Parts: sequence; structure tokens; C-alpha cells
Amino acid sequence: MLSSSSFMKAAKAFVPAVRTHVPARTYAQVSGNFAAQKVPMSNLEQDKFINYQRIEDNLQIVRKRLNRPLTLSEKVVYGHLDDAENQDIVRGQSYLKLRPDRVACQDATAQMALLQFMSAGLPSVAVPTTVHCDHLIEAQVGGEKDLARAIDINKEVYDFLATATAKYNIGFWRPGSGIIHQIILENYAFPGGLMIGTDSHTPNAGGLGMVAIGVGGADAVDVMADIPWELKCPKVIGVKLNGKLSGWTSPKDVILKVAGILTVKGGTGAIVEYLGDGVDSISCTGMGTICNMGAEIGATTSMFPFNNRMGDYLRATNRAGIAQYAESFAHNLRADENAQYDELIEINLDTLEPHINGPFTPDLATPLSKFKETLKKNDWPQELKVGLIGSCTNSSYEDMARSASLAQQAADHGVKAKAKFTITPGSEQIRATIQRDGIMDTLTNAGGVVLANACGPCIGQWDRQDIKKGDKNSIITSYNRNFTGRNDANPATHAFVASPEIVTALTIAGDMTFNPITDSLTGADGKPYKLQPPSGFELPPKGYDAGENTYQAPPTDRASVSVAVDPKSNRLQLLKPFAKWDGNDITNVPILIKVKGKCTTDHISMAGPWLKYRGHLDNISNNMLIGAVNAENDAVNKVKNQYTGEYKGVPETARDYKAEGIRWVVVGDENYGEGSSREHAALEPRFLNGAAIIVKSFARIHETNLKKQGMLPLTFANPADYEKIDPSDKVDIVGLTDFQEGKPLTLRLHKTSGATEDITLNHTFNAGQIEWFKAGSALNLMREKAASA
Repeated sequence: MLSSSSFMKAAKAFVPAVRTHVPARTYAQVSGNFAAQKVPMSNLEQDKFINYQRIEDNLQIVRKRLNRPLTLSEKVVYGHLDDAENQDIVRGQSYLKLRPDRVACQDATAQMALLQFMSAGLPSVAVPTTVHCDHLIEAQVGGEKDLARAIDINKEVYDFLATATAKYNIGFWRPGSGIIHQIILENYAFPGGLMIGTDSHTPNAGGLGMVAIGVGGADAVDVMADIPWELKCPKVIGVKLNGKLSGWTSPKDVILKVAGILTVKGGTGAIVEYLGDGVDSISCTGMGTICNMGAEIGATTSMFPFNNRMGDYLRATNRAGIAQYAESFAHNLRADENAQYDELIEINLDTLEPHINGPFTPDLATPLSKFKETLKKNDWPQELKVGLIGSCTNSSYEDMARSASLAQQAADHGVKAKAKFTITPGSEQIRATIQRDGIMDTLTNAGGVVLANACGPCIGQWDRQDIKKGDKNSIITSYNRNFTGRNDANPATHAFVASPEIVTALTIAGDMTFNPITDSLTGADGKPYKLQPPSGFELPPKGYDAGENTYQAPPTDRASVSVAVDPKSNRLQLLKPFAKWDGNDITNVPILIKVKGKCTTDHISMAGPWLKYRGHLDNISNNMLIGAVNAENDAVNKVKNQYTGEYKGVPETARDYKAEGIRWVVVGDENYGEGSSREHAALEPRFLNGAAIIVKSFARIHETNLKKQGMLPLTFANPADYEKIDPSDKVDIVGLTDFQEGKPLTLRLHKTSGATEDITLNHTFNAGQIEWFKAGSALNLMREKAASA
């Protein structure tokens, strides 16, 4: 058992579902003087207050203009408009100018965000901002040793983050504090708020009724610099929950089911809004789980209406004042009667059964009752090698307590888990509380290993030793994402996603085909026994134990703080502005790679061992597109230099082109750039002299990130035109000299035969974003405007 002091001393040293397109659910208009109440956003920011009055005032204007009922997400989003009187508001079309309440960054993406903010020359962030150290801690042997090793290895980066946050008035959560999304839920999320975060699973805060959206670092810099943040007006997908969760079914099964319905791109451009009587059967942290994994369907974000479960959680985390304030504002924290949804999905929780999703994609959803048959049909490995619970998606007190109830049943029959078993507490508060209450002992006695309060294997920070790369095997996690090789860098690992309860049950059995609802296990006495449905408290009866203090508040005297970046560092590198557009069309450039099939941000800019270079653009660019499949030869990281005929890795070939002053383009497939919010997947192509990414369709965050960096994200007007392109073609992009919102561009193909062919390309640039392109990047434009002010 790990003691609180020993664990943290290193840190201190530094169903059935129905899809319809119909209306859903009175047109609540309750005016009040909410400005008279001064309720702090957080106990850690007593001078920053929740501004419900702004939402109330904006919605009075918006209601008069739209003259229709509003959904919950519309109320929160439109309540944060920069100019409610004049803002064009059309779902799926308008670009909204918004004023978020706060910004959150994790340590891997914060490095580049802070480097960009520093280059803007501003003295302080304009809105409350926090940085959280959770991504750079590799799981190897266990929490205490892994944390100490990470602090040693990453000292340069942690020192940079600690001093930069102190300099620019940013709250800093030291390594060991926990995963960003759990910390946000425990300390900063509040009903009706608008937050952006430099991590794709920022929507976790939707479990507390917040519109929380994952973005790239350049978007975060805009908000930190007091520039209105731009978002394409989201469509709204309603998910109506009927009935009540019970037995083996958990909140995770709701989003696993929804992912199966909507697929990895079905939520693109939309906010998923949950409603219906079934909502009240789900805990606040369970709602967070559902919203968190909503990122896997491409949704802008997901959210729930304010209810008593949220109020209970706020009070349990010492925020009774926010709970009371939200209760007084509840008319704007739920949808109006007869609000219209662009799509409505209905799920009956009474009949929803547990699901297992995967492998290799989070939307391949299989009900537990059919999983054995499906596994055998597809020849997936039946033996379970490792079960992993925790992560930002499922590491609440409730999750751990319910999992422990199953581990205790196994212990009562004299058995431990047959597969390897890891537990990742979501935060220091969760770790300390489950240790105090004996939950950690129950899990470790079952054979579990408690990892550091960090992302760990969920993002590939896992030094896995039980198999060799290439070994076909199965693992099951309570995480959110399971792309090929994501967890352990082994493309042969079949990674499945389920609830922590199902993960624990299968880990005890060591068998992927075990169904705890119908199947029996064998006790130490040789007799069969069945696991009873899991149970556990939603909130700790004794209250939360905060554990060690891992928070660094900004100092009062920030002028004396120095932020040093060693010019010889291989971890950190100050940024140089990208070149402006030269005023001409792009002509006669090669295709660096024609990507075949799924290409996530993990394929474009891998995590795992590459995380250490997230603050050094030159070094991390050596991983650009090394995971993408080349349509020419079905190989990864092997492309042809169209001038020399030599085959090299993708980044090496791009560097060869750059050295000769040659621009290049990438051609890709559907939903290009899905997954993480990492803007390095956009920065790297720009740094290596890329001009455009041309695909069938984009994931939302990646498309925006490319625009921010001065790249051209373009889509085929006819997706079938992808097949017309040969990797050996040279291409022109025609129409840039008259680049306009809504006006297509032309891709001119120059075949090796001498023939040419024109293909129509669409884009989603608006007038302001076109100025980013012309300036060379959004940051360049910001710098130009600041210099001329």
C-alpha cells in the first residue's frame, strides 16, 4: 500500500436505440439580477466570478432575435456571444465570436501554447487559465517510482511550465496532481460555463453542465490574449435517455452505444445534448464519463442539464455557493420546452446492456451478450493479457468503488485477477480518498498495480514489458480511445474499451469471452461462483480527502519571474514566425504522401516517446505522418521523392523538399485528423514546408488547427476524386489570388504522361480566416495587429 506522503514526496520535491429527426422538449424566461451575487469560479480563484448576468442579458437579446425555444447548449453558447445584438446565428453555418470563461492546458500541449503566447508579447493572460502536468509521466512499475522518474527526466519542461505560468498569471498543477479533466471537474467546472482546453477530452466538464470544448493551442492563445474565440455555430444532437441504469450497465455503456450509432464522425460540427428522465439516474461523474468519450464521435462537445446530482457533487467538492447560484439560474441550465434538435436519438436505459467497443476504433460497438460470438467470428485473441481501469474517462470514486466490489467478491472466493491489472487514479484527491477508504487495498490485493495520477497507458505512456512488438494480443481498458498502437505502440494489440466494471470482471477471468451476467468463475475451493452486479457509493461517505497539495498559485510579484529557454535544449525551442503567403497560386508541387484509410492525429504526430519533444517544433517534426499508410505501396513511413526517385521516411522526404525550397501537399481520406486536439499535427506540416492538406473530410479540431498555422485544409467537392490522384502527380492550387469565403478552389493535376485534369476543392475559410492564411498564421496576424495598435 502506498502512503500519501511517500506517493507524493517526489511531486513536492519539485438498448435499443431509435434515430429520428424530430423536435424534443417551456420556453423559460426568468429575469433576475444575477450580477448582485459575487460567486467565485473556483475556491482557488476568489477574485474571478461566475458571470450569469452576461448569459441572462445575451439570451434576452437572442430570444427576441430568434423567436424560438432554445436548447441547453444554445443557451450556454449564445450566452457567451461577444456581440449578441449583431452576431449572425445560423446552426451549421455562422461563425460565432465567443468569450469563454476560462482556458485549461495539459503539459504536452501547454508547452507550444505558452511559447506562442510568449511570442505575442503580452504581460498576462486575460482569462483564468490553468496548466496541468499529466501527460509526461510514463507507466512502468508503479505510481511512486514512475512519478519520481518523470520529474527527473522532464525537469527542464516542468521548470519551464512552472516559471511561465508564474510569469503570466496562470495556475499550475504539478506532476502527481492528476489528470487535467478530473482536476477541472473537481475544482473549476461549473454549470453554464464556457471553457476551452488544449485536449480533445475537455468535454468531460459537460458532466457539470459546462460547454467545454477541445481546441488547439493557437485557439487557447487567442482567448488568453483577450481575442474573441471563433466557433462555427454548432448543430445540436439530442440524446433522450429513458428509464434507469441498473445492474451491470453503467454510464460508460451509454456513450459506447452512442458511439456505435453515430460513428467516429457522426457528431462532427454538433454539440450532443442529453435529456430525458433517465438523466437523473446517472451520477455527476458518470455524466462526465459520457461527455468525455463524446470526443470519439467527433462532437464539438457534449453536456447534461443541471440537476440535483450535479448539486450534490458541487457540495461534496466544497462548492456549495456555486450549487446555490446554479439552482437560482436553473431556467437557463436546461433546454426550453419544444426546443428543436437537428437529430434526436432515444436510448432506453432499462434495456441497455453493457457494451465492449473495438478493436482499433472506438465506434465498433458490440453488446456484451454478442461479444463472444463476434470475437470468435473475427478471430480476435480470446486470452486477456491486461485489464486497465482509470484514466480521465473513468476514475471517479464511484468507478473505483464499483470495481473494488467485484475484486472483493473474487477475494472472498480466494482468487486474484488472472490477467495483469492496472489502476490509474484520476487525481491526487481520488487516490488519497480511495486509499483512506480501503478501496485501493482491495484492488491491489486482487493483483492490481496502482499507477501514477496521470494519463499513462491511455495516451501511450506505457513501457509495456509482457509482450514483444508484433505479438497478437488483447487488452481491455476503461479509457476512451483505442486506435491501432495507441496504448502500447504495438500494432498487433487488440485494444477494447468498456466500463471499469466490465474491465475488472474480464480481468478477474482473464478471458475476453467471459460474460459476468451469465457465466461462472471457479473459486480457490474448486467450486463455481458468479459475480454479483457491482455496487459502490457515488460520493465518499466520509467526504473527499484532498491528499497532498500539488497546486502552485501565481505569485503576487510576477515581474521578477524569469522564463528561461536554453537555446541548446532538445526539449524546448522558441518559435520563429512562419512566412507570409507570397501572393501567388501554388504551382507544380509534389504530393508528399497520398494517405490510405484512417489517419488520426496519432498517425500524423505520434505521442508516447515523442511527447518529450512537444516544446521543440524542429525535433518533433521528425515524427510527421510516420504512422500513415502510403496508398502507393501500403507501407508506413516510406514515400518516394518525386525528384530523385529515392524512398525515405515521410519527414526525411519533407525535409529534403524544404531544403530545396519546394512546397508540397498531402492527400487524405475521410475524417482526416480525428482524435486528439494536438496542434503539432498541423504545426509539423507547416514547419516542414507543407502548403495544403487535401482530403475527403476533416475532423473539426484538426481543420481549425491547420487554418491557424497558415495551411490550406481543402476537401474534394466530389470525394470520389480522391481516386483520380496518383502519388506521382504534380499539382497546382488555383484560385488563391481571388481567395474568398464560399468560393471553391481548383486542384490541377499534372500527370507523368503530360496530361492535366482539374478537380474542384471546397474550403470552409471565412473572411477572417483567409487573413490568417495571407499573414502566414493566426499568430502572425495577431502580432501585426498588436504592433499597429
